[in-house]
Amino acid sequence: MSVTAAMVAELRNKTGAGMMDCKKALNEAGGNMEEAVDILRKKGLSAAAKKSGRVAAEGSVVACGEGRRGALVEVNAETDFVAKNEGFQNFAGGICEVVLEKSPSSLEALHGLDYPGSGRSVAEELTHQVATIGENMNIRRFERFEVTDGVVASYVHAGGKIGVLVELTSEKGDNEQVQALARQMAMHIAAANPLYLKHEDVPADILEREKDIMASKAKESGKPENIIPKIVEGQLNKFFGEICLLEQAFVIDPDQKINQVLKNVGKEVGGDVQLTGFARYQLGEGLEKKADDFASEVAALTK
Repeated sequence: MSVTAAMVAELRNKTGAGMMDCKKALNEAGGNMEEAVDILRKKGLSAAAKKSGRVAAEGSVVACGEGRRGALVEVNAETDFVAKNEGFQNFAGGICEVVLEKSPSSLEALHGLDYPGSGRSVAEELTHQVATIGENMNIRRFERFEVTDGVVASYVHAGGKIGVLVELTSEKGDNEQVQALARQMAMHIAAANPLYLKHEDVPADILEREKDIMASKAKESGKPENIIPKIVEGQLNKFFGEICLLEQAFVIDPDQKINQVLKNVGKEVGGDVQLTGFARYQLGEGLEKKADDFASEVAALTK
């Protein structure tokens, strides 16, 4: 029986496996769809091992939880196409729930936990998903926040391209105004991309390098030696305002800095409100991305 592109597409939709893997399985099964599914399943573990060395820089950032606890996870795949696959999204969401409920201390600890409803560990489920979907996948990183008095909020932008988790502590707990502020802070962090919470968190070597650059530029521009320290101080304040969350201008109201916004809400609710932690994941940041060659893949399919 001749294998058609429509049959390959149907098998890929059923299994999430790669197009060429689907075509080979259908040829081996003589066009029988169910036999082809079984062939892919039987070849799953060896296929997963072969794919483990390929770059996985696409995928999705997923958030879960609400109220006083939340989690953020980045799970990678090789292509954006697979990242939009329902099976991949369900897997990433399941990993987030494991992080939220079990609070693992590391990626290694996470891999050893049970994946819900599968009878497999997280590591085994990852291998199973690689075999089923047909691409290398990787659980890259995670963050989890939990507060006793306050709120944890999340924000995911552009379908998982950027994800944010933010932690606010509040003497008034998680009332509606504090919840709304937490959501606004998460959106601000997504847009403004702070690197540190406050200027005290900036590493000393980075700070000294910036100060040296600022002083050298001032000197080269002909500024008198006695005013260079004041110039550097002013430029450092601007530098902190760019990279430190509490000193950034609030994107919703640029006339206010984040620390002032927190103080204002604290006065309104009648209790201290502090932003005590945040995480911002941008999908694939720092990873090498492979060039898409979809045309070649389709050409190979038609041969």
